Amino acid sequence: MIKVLFVCLGNICRSPLAEAIFNHKIQALGLSRSFKSDSAGTSDYHIGELPDERSIQCAQRKGLEINHRGRQVNRTDFRDFDYIIAMDESNLRNLQTMKSKYNYDDKEIFLMRDFVTGWEGLPVPDPYYGGEEGFDEIYQILEVSIDSFLTKIKAEHQLYA
Repeated sequence: MIKVLFVCLGNICRSPLAEAIFNHKIQALGLSRSFKSDSAGTSDYHIGELPDERSIQCAQRKGLEINHRGRQVNRTDFRDFDYIIAMDESNLRNLQTMKSKYNYDDKEIFLMRDFVTGWEGLPVPDPYYGGEEGFDEIYQILEVSIDSFLTKIKAEHQLYA
């Protein structure tokens, strides 16, 4: 089983939405048994909380369900997940610091948009302080990025529905 962790700051906007999109796509591809996914935040701001209502509404408009409670990245995540994917440079740096602290220096951490040619190094913007349109924008970014990520890992792991 391939384990994927999506990471943002508070784990209430971007990463739970990425997890929901990813789960929907692997189910549609008939690959649910090949993957396990989760999401987490690098901060402890929203531990135990439901995702932001705007993330939930955005997912619902697309026919997706978000079933998640906010949690913080922990030591075992570096051991347990094959792919740890950060939403932006700030969270990537936080994850790099954590992996060194936990002695997982060999663990590769990815940026979400790096899977799309021409988008390398770009962040998935944090929509928290904006309106609903920001959530729709990140949904589109996440959908394209996750499609590219799935293409990569299906080829790497020779997965076929």
